[in-house]
Amino acid sequence: MSHTVVTTTTTTRTSEGGFLNVGYIRTTGGILKISQMVALLVAFLCVHCARAWPDWPAFRYFEVVTLWFLFALLIFFFMHMFRVQGKIACINWPLTEFLHYAVGSILVLIASIVAAVKSGGISVLVAGSVFGFIATFLMAVSLWTSYKVSCGSQQTVSLCTNFSSRENTRSGLTSCSDYAHPSGHDGSLDFLRFCHWTWSVGSFHQNRLTRLIGLK
Repeated sequence: MSHTVVTTTTTTRTSEGGFLNVGYIRTTGGILKISQMVALLVAFLCVHCARAWPDWPAFRYFEVVTLWFLFALLIFFFMHMFRVQGKIACINWPLTEFLHYAVGSILVLIASIVAAVKSGGISVLVAGSVFGFIATFLMAVSLWTSYKVSCGSQQTVSLCTNFSSRENTRSGLTSCSDYAHPSGHDGSLDFLRFCHWTWSVGSFHQNRLTRLIGLK
């Protein structure tokens, strides 16, 4: 009596290596960008739908600033969603986002202050300025996270590169670029790797010095 064994193979495809990075929506950066876009959109609509503006230049400036950075956030958001950064490696994207948030936080804050002062007690204009302040706070949080990613990893790479240029040839140890890569997004991990590399170089030279003075 013969038996037939049927094997079923199930293939699961994830979005990690695909064209669309759906998981970015659940990250801190994705949640912050969505929150910023919602706050800027509500702020713009509140001012735009108001029947009268007590100060036309002030609220026109508010509209221009909120709409401009709303479109800029949309561009960055879709760039993360479609993994455009990996295709255009010649641009330092963490530093670009840092500058975007630095300028945006200042301009949106100024626009919100002007709108709050010039609102004339009109509720819809007051609401627009409040959402402008909310967007400013969220952009300041993203500014801080972008600073940790862009400046923190760059300082680690700079220290590592300067040290390795003097010691790497004589020690013959692993290249510093293996421990701190400029495109890395985890600054703390890069720093720990750099410390491990520095400890290895120091141990090598300590052993060599010990042999030279005859203690070993």
